[in-house]
Amino acid sequence: MDISAAELSERIGKGEVLNILDVRGEMEYSTFNIGGQNLPLPKLASNIDDVEYGQDDEIITVCTMGLRSTTGKALLNQNGFTNVRNLKGGLIELQKLKKDQ
Repeated sequence: MDISAAELSERIGKGEVLNILDVRGEMEYSTFNIGGQNLPLPKLASNIDDVEYGQDDEIITVCTMGLRSTTGKALLNQNGFTNVRNLKGGLIELQKLKKDQ
């Protein structure tokens, strides 16, 4: 089940420690990020062992609009990760939500 920007924002606001996997490119990540591990999507498939989180941990995949992170979620699922959630609407949706608050 995916995660909404509202739920993620609430959990971040509570100071919850989250396992975030940002699948954007390194330049995008360095420009703006919400923490977590940066493992660009083109590298993820061949470097699945580089994922810092456990196969049963909740992992939230993020990207700009939610497209690459949907693919990242599928790759993780195909490789035995059982609790992967994609940020619906991506970081754009999260930033939009912050502006509206």
